Amino acid sequence: MSDALPEIGKKAPAFTLPSHQGGKVKLADFKGKKHVVLYFYPRDMTPGCTTEACDFRDFHADFLNLDVEVLGVSTDDIDSHIKFKDKHDLPFQLLADVDHAICEKYGVWVEKNMYGKKSMGVLRATFLIDKEGKIAHIWPKVKVEGHVNEVLETIKNLA
Repeated sequence: MSDALPEIGKKAPAFTLPSHQGGKVKLADFKGKKHVVLYFYPRDMTPGCTTEACDFRDFHADFLNLDVEVLGVSTDDIDSHIKFKDKHDLPFQLLADVDHAICEKYGVWVEKNMYGKKSMGVLRATFLIDKEGKIAHIWPKVKVEGHVNEVLETIKNLA
């Protein structure tokens, strides 16, 4: 288990994960084509995660206009992702990291302490990956309110 985030400017950890749309998605699929916003969130259907997903949904056209692919990752399974996507009309892919291997590679599988009870879970974090597959920006410990606007502004400033 690693709790160190990848470094900006370094190659993003590779992944292949099942998508709610069917099939598997590889980070390498996007190399040379688009920037990728890879956002990790704790659970489908929870208040903060729903707000974050709906914010990415509401600004999805802005991301597409900037040639940016948005991918959401949690440890929920595909069935959960499908229900989440259908309930909130999410236009981007949700990836299932049920064994949390990719969360570990990105340093977001961490010990959490809620009401004195310790457990492992996903740290809400977002990574911007450039066209060469390198980490361009990291938002660790994301606060949901205003996050999507901050991601968009950062991408616009990189252009």
